[in-house]
Amino acid sequence: MPEAVENLLLRSLPQATLKRMWPALEWRQTARGEVLEQADAPVEFVLFVNGGLVSLIKDMSDGRAVEVGEVGIEGIVASGALLGLNRSVVDAIVEIPGAVFRLKRSILAREIERDSTLRDLIGRYTRYAFNQMVQIAACNRLHHIEERCCRWLLTAQDNARADTFPLTQEYLAIVLGVLRGGVTEVAHALQENDIINYRRGVLTVRNRAKLEAMACECYRTLHERRAAIFRGYPCFTES
Repeated sequence: MPEAVENLLLRSLPQATLKRMWPALEWRQTARGEVLEQADAPVEFVLFVNGGLVSLIKDMSDGRAVEVGEVGIEGIVASGALLGLNRSVVDAIVEIPGAVFRLKRSILAREIERDSTLRDLIGRYTRYAFNQMVQIAACNRLHHIEERCCRWLLTAQDNARADTFPLTQEYLAIVLGVLRGGVTEVAHALQENDIINYRRGVLTVRNRAKLEAMACECYRTLHERRAAIFRGYPCFTES
């Protein structure tokens, strides 16, 4: 079992509610590249992310793919179940290893009916998840690859809680929905300017301030909307 509950939704619950749910929460570590959820598969469980970063990937019929959402310690994988969907609409793939708490969907539904705090938090998170997908869709269409790359690297660093984390150019190309050559060009420019260092599948952020200056508006927008989920709750800190 974990040393601490890091998931912000769980941390925001009243102690009595978390204690009641605790026996049903199954904790386990996640591995990089692990598929936590497959598109079109039945949704029987929801996963509270307790560390790391999970990418929500949409595959197209021609074999191309792009990231349409991200889940860190603020959220839940299988959030579509909160809208009544019985099957997943995306692949959920672990990009930065961490851990999750698994909970049966039926138990979560029962607790939402029973507890007003959980109901409020889930409502806030569901609105955020929808807004995030809309923001990323607009970002993918309107913003330059360099801006989008910087936004994603900042998000990855936030969730890795470290300056150095595993990342391949192949996966970054999938996340951004571009050819690998475009990612290679951007990564080379960032490295030449001493903003990042990339070597053998490991990336280090060397100058976060410059990375933030180069990122599109979506990083700050999503950061603020994510914080708004927990505003008014004990775990909230303004940053």
